[in-house]
Amino acid sequence: QVQLAESGGGLVQPGGSLRLSCTASGHTFSNLAMGWYHQAPGKERELIAACTSRGDSTYHAGGRFTISKNNSNNTLYLQMNSLMPEDTGIYICAARTTLLNVVLSSTGYDYYGQGTQVTVSS
Repeated sequence: QVQLAESGGGLVQPGGSLRLSCTASGHTFSNLAMGWYHQAPGKERELIAACTSRGDSTYHAGGRFTISKNNSNNTLYLQMNSLMPEDTGIYICAARTTLLNVVLSSTGYDYYGQGTQVTVSS
């Protein structure tokens, strides 16, 4: 069983930046393919970024956010720049144990964190 814990959310003004973090326990971090979902208020969650278990290949739904994975300190990051009010919502970390170095689709994850709230407002 993999436990995921997100941190780094908060209130930020439009145009600002945040960096979210996700740590994992219960499995070797370097064998986890991981991703970030965004769940806007009243909507389904959607995959916005993903990376391979080695962190050497990534997927991004847009150009303002960057996912990165540091297997040395067992942390997944999401750097969020030029934030807009529509980025408000819960950001959820996801993982799947795998021996393959692949980027997973939105339906490929087995484990999810509780999420961290991001509010973009002036």
